Amino acid sequence: MDDPAHVSAHLARNLVALRGVRSLTQDALAKRSGVPRSTIANLESGDGNPSLLVLTRVAAALAVPIDELLASPRAKVRKWSADDLAATKTGQGVTMRPLVPEPVPEEMLSVMEFAPDSVMRGSPHLPGTREYFSCLDGRVVIVVAGDRYELGPGDVLAFPGSTPHSYRNADAERPARGVSVVVLAKAGV
Repeated sequence: MDDPAHVSAHLARNLVALRGVRSLTQDALAKRSGVPRSTIANLESGDGNPSLLVLTRVAAALAVPIDELLASPRAKVRKWSADDLAATKTGQGVTMRPLVPEPVPEEMLSVMEFAPDSVMRGSPHLPGTREYFSCLDGRVVIVVAGDRYELGPGDVLAFPGSTPHSYRNADAERPARGVSVVVLAKAGV
């Protein structure tokens, strides 16, 4: 096992890297985690000796397990098989599965697979949420607040996620596929 000085150095390096990937300032991470900014700064300098509660709060705010905060340097590569990504059936003939297996703060990323002639009503989100749908294969019709948009491969539709919407594969013979990106409204905005 690493000695405490190495663990502090690992924590400092990992915390700076994870915060950077998520485009968070020290202040933003402090607010999100409920930990003082000065504590975040101490942890990033390698001088901190955090309690388990502090580590738990910071890890939760970054959406990572505690061991990722403390891990020694290693390749940041991991492979998931298709079976590892749980798919859910939604609507009539529509399957959704995560696009990425790890949480992405304030976003929902999904692959949507439409059986021929399938339909799904979208779930309305909080005001300020923005949705993007990129059609990969087939033809997908999206109705947003009563307006109809037909998308083919490569087409992208952006719309307010709080607006009533639905998805439909209008082709009765071929499946369709697309990627849904939902950028969630920030609390209090």
